[in-house]
Amino acid sequence: MRAVVKDGVGVFHPQGFLDGTSSASLLSIEDIEATVHLNADMIMVSLKKVIFFNRNGLDAFVKMFQKVRTANHIVVGFCDYDTKKYNTIIKFYKEELMFSLFKTQEIATLFASSFKNQSKNVLLYSDDKSQRAAMAIELHDNGHNPIVAQTKEEFLEKAQAENAYDVIIDDTFLGQMGQKVATRVTGNAIIYTVSSFLDAEIGNTFNIAYHNNSLNVGFRLFIFDAYKVVSMNVHALNFFSRLASSAAEYNATICFVGMTFEKTPLSFKETLEDAGIMFFEQMDDILGDKELLEELGASSAAAIKNKRMLNKEIVTEIPNFIDATVATIEMMTNSKAAKEAVKIDKIEIASKEDKIASSIGFYGDIDGMVILVFPIGIAKKACELLIGENTEDQELILDTLAELVNIVGGKVKTLLSDENINVDITLPRTYPNVDSLLEIAQDKKGVQVDLNFNDDKFLFFLTR
Repeated sequence: MRAVVKDGVGVFHPQGFLDGTSSASLLSIEDIEATVHLNADMIMVSLKKVIFFNRNGLDAFVKMFQKVRTANHIVVGFCDYDTKKYNTIIKFYKEELMFSLFKTQEIATLFASSFKNQSKNVLLYSDDKSQRAAMAIELHDNGHNPIVAQTKEEFLEKAQAENAYDVIIDDTFLGQMGQKVATRVTGNAIIYTVSSFLDAEIGNTFNIAYHNNSLNVGFRLFIFDAYKVVSMNVHALNFFSRLASSAAEYNATICFVGMTFEKTPLSFKETLEDAGIMFFEQMDDILGDKELLEELGASSAAAIKNKRMLNKEIVTEIPNFIDATVATIEMMTNSKAAKEAVKIDKIEIASKEDKIASSIGFYGDIDGMVILVFPIGIAKKACELLIGENTEDQELILDTLAELVNIVGGKVKTLLSDENINVDITLPRTYPNVDSLLEIAQDKKGVQVDLNFNDDKFLFFLTR
C-alpha cells in the first residue's frame, strides 16, 4: 500500500473491511518506513473508505504504529472518520490510546511540525481539559491562533458563526498525552467513584499504587463518591479501614459522600469514623465550603515513613524529564530555556515571592515525583493562551497550571515509553505558594535544575 504525503503528513487509504484477517496484509512496516523517508513527520491511516472495522482490524495497524513511533519519534494514528467511528475507537482502547486521532487530514496537518506556512484561526473543543490544553499549545507553537471552547454549548454556539474560523476541531485526540486516569480532581481533592455492592473485590479494582503515589505527590484529601453504593460487607470495611490507617501517616483525609446505611450496618459507619473517615450527605457540603476544603486538603509537614533516595535508573532518565518540561514551557511562553545550575540536594528556592508550584507522580518500571516551581507571570501567560484572556483569578491560574503539568507528565510518559520504560502518572497537585509546597518537599533529596525563560526563573526538581 502506498501513501500520499502532503504538508508533512503521510496518509494510507485502506478500503472495505478491517476485521483482522485482511488488515495485516494491507500495510507493512516497510511501507511506513518508506513514507517516513519521504519527509513525513506524521503517519495517518485514513478511515474514509473503510466500511467496517473491529478491534482486531485496528490492532494490526496499532502494533505497527508502536514500532514506527518508537523508531522514528513521529506522530501516528487514524484520521478521516465520523463521530460514531471516533467513539468506537475511544471505547476500544480507553487508557491504552497511545496513538492520535484527527477528524480530518486537514486537522492533522495543523499539528504537523513541518507545516507552519500559514496561520489559521482554529476553534477547538474536547471534553477532556488536558486534551484542550495540549491541542491549544501545539497549535500555538505551530503558528496558529487557537480559540478554546470551555463547554460543549459554547463550542456549538461559536461553530455556527459563518466564516469566523478557518478550521473547527472536535472528536480529536493527541495520543502523546498518556493514560487517562479514572478519577477526577477538584480543588486538590481526588474523587473516586464507587458503586453497587462493595465487597472483597474492591481490593482488586482499586488502584492502590495510584493512590499511594498521589499521597507521595502531595494530595491530602480523597473523596469517595458513594451515591450509587447499595451496601458494603466486612471485607470492604476492612479495606477502607486499612486505607484510612495508611492515609494517617500522611495526615491525609478520606471522606465518603452520599453513602446510605439502609442495607449496611450502622456499626460499620462508626468503625470507619473511628478509623478517621468522614461522612457527608452531599458533595457540595465539601466542595462548596472553601474553608473546609482548604482545611481537609491542606498539605502537612507530618513525617512520612520510608523516605526513598534517588536511584541510578531515575537519574539516567533525567534528560527525558528535562526535555518534556522545557518543550512544554517553551511552547507556552514563546521563549527559549537557558540552564543555569544543576545540583543534587534538598530543594532550594531562593525567592519565594510571586511563585506557585505543582507536582506530578509517576510509577511503574520506575517511580518518583516531578516538582515544578513557576513564576506567576508564566502561569498567567498560560491562562491567556488556554482561555483566551488575562486573569487574576488564582483558582483559574492554578487549574491551568495543573493542565500544563499534566501535559509535561504525558510527554514524559511518551519519552520513557520510547525506551521501553512503562510508567503511569498521577493527577497533578498544585500549591498556591512556596511554603505549602515545602511542607511536602523540604526533606526530600533530589535533582534540582534552575532554568531561565527570558529572565523568568523556573525550577525543576526530580525526587522520590
